[in-house]
Amino acid sequence: MTGVGKLCCYSSVPLVQHLQLPATPPQFLFKSKATTSCTTSTRLISASLTTQSTPDSSLQTSNIPPAHVLNTNGNSNLMVHSKNLRTTKADQGEPPRWFSPLDSGSSTRLPNAPLLLYLPGIGGSGLGLSLYHRRLGEMFDVWCLHIPATDRTPFQELVKLIESTVKSEYYQSPNKPIYLVGQSFGACLALAVAARNPKIDLILVLANSATSFNGSQLRPFIPMLEALSKELDGGLDYIFSLTTGVASTVASEISETLVAMSADLPGRADVLSVETLIWKLRLLDAASLYTNSRLHAIKAQTLILASGRDQLLPSRQEGERLHRLLPNSEIRIFDDSGHMLFMDKNHDLVTILKATSFYRRTRNVDYVLDYLPPTPFEFSKARESYRVVEEAFSPVMLSTLENGNVVRGLSGIPSEGPVLFVGYHMMLGLELAPLIARIYSERGILLRGVAHPLMFKKLKDGKLPDLSSYDTQRIMGAVPVSPTNLFKLFKTKSHILLYPGGMREALHRKGEEYKLFWPEQSEFVRMAARFGAKVVPFGVVGEDDIGELVFDYEDQMKIPYLRNFIQELTEEAIQISPFRTNTEGEVANQDVHLPVMRPKLPGRFYYLFGKPIETQGRQQELENRDKAHELYLEVKSEVENCLSYLKEKRENDPYRNILSRILYQLRHGYDSEIPTFEP
Repeated sequence: MTGVGKLCCYSSVPLVQHLQLPATPPQFLFKSKATTSCTTSTRLISASLTTQSTPDSSLQTSNIPPAHVLNTNGNSNLMVHSKNLRTTKADQGEPPRWFSPLDSGSSTRLPNAPLLLYLPGIGGSGLGLSLYHRRLGEMFDVWCLHIPATDRTPFQELVKLIESTVKSEYYQSPNKPIYLVGQSFGACLALAVAARNPKIDLILVLANSATSFNGSQLRPFIPMLEALSKELDGGLDYIFSLTTGVASTVASEISETLVAMSADLPGRADVLSVETLIWKLRLLDAASLYTNSRLHAIKAQTLILASGRDQLLPSRQEGERLHRLLPNSEIRIFDDSGHMLFMDKNHDLVTILKATSFYRRTRNVDYVLDYLPPTPFEFSKARESYRVVEEAFSPVMLSTLENGNVVRGLSGIPSEGPVLFVGYHMMLGLELAPLIARIYSERGILLRGVAHPLMFKKLKDGKLPDLSSYDTQRIMGAVPVSPTNLFKLFKTKSHILLYPGGMREALHRKGEEYKLFWPEQSEFVRMAARFGAKVVPFGVVGEDDIGELVFDYEDQMKIPYLRNFIQELTEEAIQISPFRTNTEGEVANQDVHLPVMRPKLPGRFYYLFGKPIETQGRQQELENRDKAHELYLEVKSEVENCLSYLKEKRENDPYRNILSRILYQLRHGYDSEIPTFEP
């Protein structure tokens, strides 16, 4: 991923050439099959803007045949284009317009890809997603709004322009969502459009929304700049030079504000005059007032992104406020980022959409079919977050070959799916991260974990952990447990990870280490047989070597305050999903609580994957409930055998203790593989 100083726009024609359009009444167009020769067919966006010499430009909707196309393709440098993206005499009076930063006919784009409309900050260049154009182009049909620096279209007219495009595209594809990605001022545009169109399937992605402008430190600058404009007739460079030499805090803040306000515009001083800057600040003021008065009408699915170090707006507080007000919203806070969040290479917009499960191509998210595997960078970041666990517990992976021999490594794991891994859940699922990471890094196999729905949904005022706690699991392919999702995973020949014991097993009581809590019913066997899946039973031990459970469920239920808290959490989890509410037996006791463990000097994790059990050719046989239950009990017995094998064999591991492993690495190198017992 390139830095801000090496942005790419992938265009073979300087963007300024496209911006200098004929002085005829323009229409908003988007080329459907872009080429450098501009000879392919065009696609009308049903909106036209008649520009006037007065600031009060008016918008009219129509279906006039296309007249202009704004499109960029190829491989030239964006920074060069940015210098040329400025208002010229020929460009003065031109209206806002859409452009495509990528070839709309890209062969790498996913089928049925939704439309993404990028709404820029107050700078208006439309280039704010340049870091992600290529990756976004694989997932979306991307259009960007360009608002010329000298344009004087009022906020409500800009809203109508975007609304016209949204309605036109929604009419053509009513079963696909439309994404409105807005930065700062663009977030106000997105919210306003959503408020006016509650019945259209919109997904809003808002970065540092300027709805906080009225309460920010920027608003008082407007009369100051208006006073300056009466005395000065220069561009921003002149004002920068004035404020640089002034020691006052206000002057310094004005300078910083001007820099931030025009950060997405190249050639800042040449494009923005004092008059233009005042207009843009007034535009922000109008946008904030208009949007805040209509927040109650917004029903759209919304992802709020807020920076913790935004020096321009109180974005963190505003993000939290919007999250409280918008009923269908989620929030992610980036403590180390500034105002231009989309220009921060440390926070990839594509990764954010994947981690939050905000990418979908139909009316409802499909956790199986809409899922995109992690990139190498995403995997390395995900693994880094659990690196301490791997290093501290030095996992030993064993697998079983077709002939029954147990070998070190993962060579016994089937490569071709569908494969169902069925195993034991250690306390708090501590075994998950090393398990998934090692199989993916060594075998290139992505385990799709079937997880509790509370990892994907949370009540607005609920007390369960924030959904951001599970972003890494979603990137690595976790799906909510349901028969439908399990069916789709089998159908797509996936490698599936299933824990029949669920939360009851992962939150067991004292003395219940390595005890299985499985349902009485053979829930998964017949579905696995229907697709001829291989079933791989596995066990993992090591929990008792890293900690001792000292305050469990039984202890907590004796304390009235904690008992009430556990009941509230459990009721909330049931509201999210009545999963297994009809299940009988001990496994149905899935009360949500947090056990307390006393840490020990770390031992080691040991995994054993048993011999794969074939179901191919047994579909008719396993349709019989009794036969399916026999196979179910066989799988359970194999998991218990794996646990017994590991508990016995680890006694012969000279490197079971972390101190012995550290000494080995000091002698043989940090990256050396630490030995273990002979299988």
